Amino acid sequence: MEDSYDIVNIIIPAVSVLVVLVLFLVQNRAAVRRSMIRAIVRIAVIFSSAGAAAADTAMFDRIIARCGYSYDEKQDIFFSAMDAWQRAVGYCRLYDEAAAPMGMIIDCEPVYFEYDNRRWLVEFWKGQYDLTTGCEIGVYTTDRPDINIPGIFNGTFYRCAGDDDMLSLSCSLIKNRPLFQREGKHWWLTGFQLGMFSEPSDLMMYIGVTLKDAVMRDAFLKGMDAAGYTRDEIRVNGNTVRFVFNRPHTAQPYTRTEKTDRVIQAKNEFLCNQYKEITKGMTTMPEKIEAVRKAAPALYDTIIDIGKSKKLFDAYKKVKRYLR
Repeated sequence: MEDSYDIVNIIIPAVSVLVVLVLFLVQNRAAVRRSMIRAIVRIAVIFSSAGAAAADTAMFDRIIARCGYSYDEKQDIFFSAMDAWQRAVGYCRLYDEAAAPMGMIIDCEPVYFEYDNRRWLVEFWKGQYDLTTGCEIGVYTTDRPDINIPGIFNGTFYRCAGDDDMLSLSCSLIKNRPLFQREGKHWWLTGFQLGMFSEPSDLMMYIGVTLKDAVMRDAFLKGMDAAGYTRDEIRVNGNTVRFVFNRPHTAQPYTRTEKTDRVIQAKNEFLCNQYKEITKGMTTMPEKIEAVRKAAPALYDTIIDIGKSKKLFDAYKKVKRYLR
């Protein structure tokens, strides 16, 4: 309703201006009339464009909010919202295994440790998420035993960190040059650049994690040791740990194979090129999204499921009833 009200406030004054100008034309010479008509047309186009742009922007904001994301116009990236729906579905290794078959060719780097009588997982990701190049840092905890779902999953299921367990995180994604940077206290710090195609090996992720205290920092460092990092690869300043995620040190999902990666990445690159062709010459993200919606509905559906898709988290439905 507010969006409609704003558009009306734009259009009504424009119509009033047009009426006054038309009455003026009736009383003046043809030459002036032709000049003023051209001016009226330009004014009408401006106001019409402003109204359409406002509507497109409002719709765009609603769509991405429903998907659990916000948009940073300055950096031209999508990022996860604090209250994203994904916060309710936790995390487990099953999600990483499901990523590649669903079009996400991403490097995973989980760091496991124990602190405050709970098991923690801080995981890092970078790579190609269908039509986007991006990266993530997720913080998860559990005080419950492992679950065993015969034929589906046997292992630890983590809850997304609550407000008291969020950590101060930072990341910069590099591909020959800096693409974007993110920082803040969060449970899931992310960034996704639409239309960019990358191999995971093309990307470097500069990471900072500030732990709650020295005990948690040391537990996290033990987890880094177990993941295969040497102390030469890590910088520690107080309770903040910094390192570069370039080549994964941990075993990658079984679903990541050279042949299947090549096939999926060919599809991802095709989609990125299709997006670029449709949006050529356009300057704003709402304008681009609307153009794709009209020209390629299937591509639009992929875009609004940006980052880790809802299909990926369908795995949660398989484990939910085992979470007692």
